[in-house]
Amino acid sequence: MAKKESPVNRREKILRNHLLDLLTGSNAHVPFDAAVKDLPAALRGKTPKGADHSPWELLDHLRLAQEDILDFSRNPKYKERPFPEGYWPASAAPPDEKAWEKSIRAFRKDLKSFCALVSDPKTDLYAKIPHGSGQTILREALLIADHNAYHVGQLILVRRLLGAWNP
Repeated sequence: MAKKESPVNRREKILRNHLLDLLTGSNAHVPFDAAVKDLPAALRGKTPKGADHSPWELLDHLRLAQEDILDFSRNPKYKERPFPEGYWPASAAPPDEKAWEKSIRAFRKDLKSFCALVSDPKTDLYAKIPHGSGQTILREALLIADHNAYHVGQLILVRRLLGAWNP
């Protein structure tokens, strides 16, 4: 006879699944992959009138911020980056042809790593991160989801202003 799952374990699985959907899904917004897909190379470093950032700046900021949150979440020797320069690329345009795709791959890899952390039943979502000031993995998951959704939305707006958004 199969052992019945406890309500606490069931709620924990539901929460983890909701977090994973929030991090990777498109329930209420355009997903990351759609926002970066097929943007012409000539437009990646352009900042349109009415916008503060180019597509490259937004993409690499997404990568850098997510990478930092992942590092903070799992590295007891974490060192805080200088703000704002540690979270934004040095220029409006990618430094070379390969930088755009490299940044996309790194973003996806770090998101996958963070999702693995959230998925792992050994990860206590509610425990304070020992080297933090009260943060939890649950809080960091919500921070990544919120931050990514905000800047993916900005990226789509910039693409629209550049005439390069065809959903």
